[in-house]
Amino acid sequence: MDPKHPEPEPQKTEVIPATASAYLDPNYWDQRFAEEEHYEWFKDYSHFRHLILQHIKSDSSILEVGCGNSQLSDELYRDGITDLTCIDLSSVAVEKMKRRLFTKGYKEIKVLEADMLDLPFEDECFDVVIEKGTMDVLFVDSGDPWNPKPETSSNVMAMLQGVHRVLKPHGIFLSITFGQPHFRRPFFNAPVFTWSIEWRTFGDGFHYFCYILKKGKRSLDNGDAAKVDVPSISLYHEELDDESYLFRTNFDEM
Repeated sequence: MDPKHPEPEPQKTEVIPATASAYLDPNYWDQRFAEEEHYEWFKDYSHFRHLILQHIKSDSSILEVGCGNSQLSDELYRDGITDLTCIDLSSVAVEKMKRRLFTKGYKEIKVLEADMLDLPFEDECFDVVIEKGTMDVLFVDSGDPWNPKPETSSNVMAMLQGVHRVLKPHGIFLSITFGQPHFRRPFFNAPVFTWSIEWRTFGDGFHYFCYILKKGKRSLDNGDAAKVDVPSISLYHEELDDESYLFRTNFDEM
């Protein structure tokens, strides 16, 4: 290589959209996944592995909703969990993940193009459903977080009802999110659901939430929900550079 004419450094793709509502546009995700190989929302597996493995057995049938280009399925597979089905609305993400998993030899993992608001599976067919940051997308243009727009509420309920339907009678829904309990519990506690609610926190500086919803375990008042101190929004400086932070704040008003 001529030192006088060094090769140009590859340009970093700008993936953050101009407005938060773009996260609701399937075309945005197709374009992003076409250019981006990997991104982990809300920390990688190592940060919450200890929270979810206690609820997953080696022979558990697992559905990952909104897999994108995350490597969560790869990590679960390396932990000996092979009955995995991953879905995403983006055909681009699905095809790229299929190639990646095939290259690694993880041939048991199934990857399907599907809508989380209309899950194409039979009733009671999964032991565990897991999502990481997928439901948060539904809230990016929700308006007042204490009183979300009707469309937001309708979509969130459609997703949760689908998850509840495909879970086996004693199945578990694991939700990894920025959403604090006072915003999530009104949805999780809807009368149509039979699950109990627990949550744990993880992360440094700012805490993320891991919700554990156990189907068929709901008490009359759901008073068995685990209580935690809700951390403040104070962040370490390095976390401000993480795109995940945008799901914590109204991006259009930043």
